[in-house]
Amino acid sequence: MTKLTIAEMDRIAREDVPGVGQTGIVFEAIEDGLVRARLPFHVDSLRPGGTVSGPTMMGLADLVMYACVLSRIGIVKMAVTTNLNANFLRLPGAVDLIAEGRLIKCGRRLAYGEVTITSDGEPDEAVCHVTITYSIPPR
Repeated sequence: MTKLTIAEMDRIAREDVPGVGQTGIVFEAIEDGLVRARLPFHVDSLRPGGTVSGPTMMGLADLVMYACVLSRIGIVKMAVTTNLNANFLRLPGAVDLIAEGRLIKCGRRLAYGEVTITSDGEPDEAVCHVTITYSIPPR
């Protein structure tokens, strides 16, 4: 059973992670350790060469993994990223990006998971794969 609703995550994204949360990310599904979100395409996210920037994709992935962690442990705002590794696999199209995250392990102090980002309409072609570790503060 998830300990986080879409409405709660929308509020957390806007109020507590505004640099990424105000990009228009839409959380489509939140389950226990599983999250799906959409980042609407916007020309402001492009880098030279006409592709979505790496920092944009990393921010999306980090916020999705934050939601994955909170879906398991509840709203613990001081859970923080300790490591993020992004592999950019192909150029995303000029369409919405879809991020699907899942927790692989969630212990008392660390959570580890992965996020796969695809271009909308191409669910089998990953544009970015991210692994992320979160530190969970003591209760």
